[in-house]
Amino acid sequence: MALVADFHNHSCLSPCGSLDLSPGVLAELAAARGVEVLALTDHNSSLNCPAFAKHCARLGLIPLFGMEAASQEEVHVLCLFSKLEAAMEFSSYAYSLLPQFPNDPDRTGDQVYVDEDDNIEGEVEYYLVNALDISLDDLGAVTGKYGGITIPAHVDRPAFSMTSQLGVVVPGPWAAVECVRLPPQIDTLGYPLTTSSDAHYPEHVARRPFELDISREELLPHGPGGEADMDAFVRALSRRPKS
Repeated sequence: MALVADFHNHSCLSPCGSLDLSPGVLAELAAARGVEVLALTDHNSSLNCPAFAKHCARLGLIPLFGMEAASQEEVHVLCLFSKLEAAMEFSSYAYSLLPQFPNDPDRTGDQVYVDEDDNIEGEVEYYLVNALDISLDDLGAVTGKYGGITIPAHVDRPAFSMTSQLGVVVPGPWAAVECVRLPPQIDTLGYPLTTSSDAHYPEHVARRPFELDISREELLPHGPGGEADMDAFVRALSRRPKS
């Protein structure tokens, strides 16, 4: 039985996201619109993932935690983890690679992280959309060392993608590649293909989900509420269309 998934979503932490899109609102809307496997991937930070985890548990969603990281080449990549602790450790590492360029909320937007009741706990000082001081190759390798998987984001988009920055989709340890539209109009090198909502506002949630050919029981070997099996995610992604 297939599960409906959406691996690319922002929250009020991303400066380009709506303050109305808290982790709780994201989870509530996704569940109401039929999504069963949901990731939170703010720009270069996972600080809203602890609140997101609590809402997913309450709603019966299978969560993935992570970020949309920007490499030195300004290629955006989804870095996804099943373990909240691993995502938070990776988030701290990524923040250490972020240029120390102060965010100006009046010009570029707020960067707030919240608790499970949507109370603001803090605001990130440095602008999160800047490129990290890490190459695309190293980003893939380091994510794997933290136990995560990488999916290059919106590879067919004319900005912040492999094709916009490098001209082509390049080989790497990618579990899949994400496209805005399927079938792709570019060479994706035979990688499994996903879509995503890339939600920044409530109305974006669940606009472009995809299906994973896997059961809930296979993804959650320790039962409901348990940690998802990343190897099972990779197997399910490998069964996605490749053209």
